[in-house]
Amino acid sequence: MKNKYFRHLKNIMPKGMQPMIMFAFSIISIILMLILGSVLYIRFSSVSRQEITQGTQKLIEQTGESLEDYLVRMRQISDTIYYNAVKENDLSHQDRDLQREMNLLYEANQDYLRSIAIYNSSGSLVAAEPVAVQKEDPDITRQDWYTQAMQEVENMHFSTPHIQNLFNDATFRYYWVISLSRMVELTDKGDTQTGVLLVDMDYSNISRMMKQINTLNNGQYYYLCDSSGKIIYHPRQTQIVKGISSENSKVAAQYKDGSCDETFEGEQRKVIVNTISYTGWKLVGVIPFSTFNQGMVNIKYFVVALMLLLVGMLIIINRIVSKRISRPILALNHSVMEYEAGEKPRIYIGGSPEIRHLAHSIQNSYEENEMLMNKIVLEQNERRKSELDALQSQINPHFLYNTLESITWMIEGERNDEAVFMISQLAKLFRISLSKGCTVISVKDELQHAQSYMNIQKVRYKNTFSVVFDVDPIICTCCTVKLILQPILENAINYGVGGMEECGEIRVEGRLEQDQIVLTVIDNGLGIAEEEVAYLLTDSTRVHTKGSGVGLVNVNNRIQLLFGKEYGLRVESELDKGTRITICMPAVPYTEENRKILEKGYLFSKEEIVDKKIKAGKDEDE
Repeated sequence: MKNKYFRHLKNIMPKGMQPMIMFAFSIISIILMLILGSVLYIRFSSVSRQEITQGTQKLIEQTGESLEDYLVRMRQISDTIYYNAVKENDLSHQDRDLQREMNLLYEANQDYLRSIAIYNSSGSLVAAEPVAVQKEDPDITRQDWYTQAMQEVENMHFSTPHIQNLFNDATFRYYWVISLSRMVELTDKGDTQTGVLLVDMDYSNISRMMKQINTLNNGQYYYLCDSSGKIIYHPRQTQIVKGISSENSKVAAQYKDGSCDETFEGEQRKVIVNTISYTGWKLVGVIPFSTFNQGMVNIKYFVVALMLLLVGMLIIINRIVSKRISRPILALNHSVMEYEAGEKPRIYIGGSPEIRHLAHSIQNSYEENEMLMNKIVLEQNERRKSELDALQSQINPHFLYNTLESITWMIEGERNDEAVFMISQLAKLFRISLSKGCTVISVKDELQHAQSYMNIQKVRYKNTFSVVFDVDPIICTCCTVKLILQPILENAINYGVGGMEECGEIRVEGRLEQDQIVLTVIDNGLGIAEEEVAYLLTDSTRVHTKGSGVGLVNVNNRIQLLFGKEYGLRVESELDKGTRITICMPAVPYTEENRKILEKGYLFSKEEIVDKKIKAGKDEDE
């Protein structure tokens, strides 16, 4: 298993010095960035949690101050009614003054109040504002606010939210209120008796303040409860009343001001508590731990973006460092590869002393190899030229022997005019054959040579066959090896139409096909046996029934020596139907420069041939 792991690791490792160095540096950098990213994330997570907790605490403190201001205002209203109205007036003589002062206070604070009422010790209504009709037998003495006020005479008491149910409302509207109640002393005809002052605060003001801070949708919320845990406000108050939801308010009511962690219904959360002065109410903020994770999303993005930026910068730095380290070796390797590709650059010499010494050694080695290669190429060119000259010398005696023999027959037969014609054609033949010692001539001259030869042969064979030349003029200005058509025409006569009783026909065709010259010699003669065709171009030692046996092999070898192995002859023949011999050569324009290059044995590539055709075309246009 261990060996398999190392083999897999070896397969994924990059090849080459620079990628290897960069890969190693990058792996180290990524590991460092992961460690740094984890540390940053933990640190940011801690800071973010503290900021969310501190922000919640500040918001609770501000809201608590607003609630305290509101409740203090209600206490001030209660004190004003008690000390300025109730204590200063006798109910039997000055009830109008009491009603007027209560009206003034109500009008000044009606945005915060729903009603003000005074009840005596028996629970009867003494005065109320706004003026309203009390419901029948509301049983005041059993109301919680009344009993609490009568039991704890020194304190003000705040009830939980409830629907105001003391007075009839002509609009049939019912309001949620919080009742502030206190025991007061009432004077009636000089006698003092106890009573209860009731101030019903509009619950919507408290609800509005709580709704303003319950606007987050991340699971965080705030609620208000009294000292016993009864809910005063909760964003899910309706669900709690119906039993659909629940809240840990009774436990939270026992918490001291500050923050603590708790688990409620399987959910971990942080609870922040602030006590409202004068009331014992608890303003509670709840932050589920999932909220902290949501708050970390932006921090995650920030850390990831920072890591990507740092990794990108480190990769760039790693690339620069690895490139600087590996540049001399890569440059040396590049120059060596260019040498191997056939170019001749100078071997790069630079870098550390060890690399410079290696470069000098390689340079000296290549220089010695190049000298040896040049020597070998020179020897090979001389050898190819010698072989070409030897093959050329095989043609001339062979052809001269046959031609002189024909002229001898004509002179002996006193056919002087024909002999003169034969000698003149033979002179043209030798003029082209000699070609000032050149092996490469134009296709035009080669065709002229072939026509002169066929004129001689037609006279010799008494016009027993016809010859047709159908050559595209475009190929006449291209290069060819001289004396390649004459041996083929000679074979066409000897093996084909020469022994026919009927009139034979020999066709010489020439075309340009895909940057190649295609010359074809076709006869309708006797044809060649299939087993003989297979050896025509491969075995020069076989004894043929006619001819010298060196013609076709000689032509094929000379073409391949000059132009390459992909060119040469292709023989097709069938007994009693004729023979078709095709010559393929590259279409190299005939110029003195190209002729000299070919004479030296240099082979043109296809790209060079196209380029030389373009140049030749430009020269003709000029």
